[in-house]
Amino acid sequence: MKRYHIVSRIAIYLLAAVLIAFGFFHFSNAHSLVVYIPSSLPGGIIWVYIVGAAFILAGLSFILNRMVKTAAYLLALLLFLFVFTIHIPNLLEAGSSEMRSMALISLLKDTAIAAFALHIAAGAHHQQLHIEEGD
Repeated sequence: MKRYHIVSRIAIYLLAAVLIAFGFFHFSNAHSLVVYIPSSLPGGIIWVYIVGAAFILAGLSFILNRMVKTAAYLLALLLFLFVFTIHIPNLLEAGSSEMRSMALISLLKDTAIAAFALHIAAGAHHQQLHIEEGD
């Protein structure tokens, strides 16, 4: 196995750990996160728990190397939904420069994680890390 496969797996495990941490954060701080849910979306706090569960499941998928492609594409879709429905409106409607900075940081973070998820999905041949002949 070539070194870049090892480095790639380590990067995926690090992302999985971050996702699981985000998931547990959603469960432990649901009442403080509910303010970010668009008011036009019915359900309220249930969405915080659904997103937390989605993060944990995506992280477990990456660690267990099961349904990686599906989990990665769904994670990217979820994060791009956050960018367009939460972060961009917050950026445009922020009253202070500090709030605009926080919205921009969140927008960039979720875009970067979504891009990494797309990269993982593209490399997940047959739901496992692709290893070339001769590796």
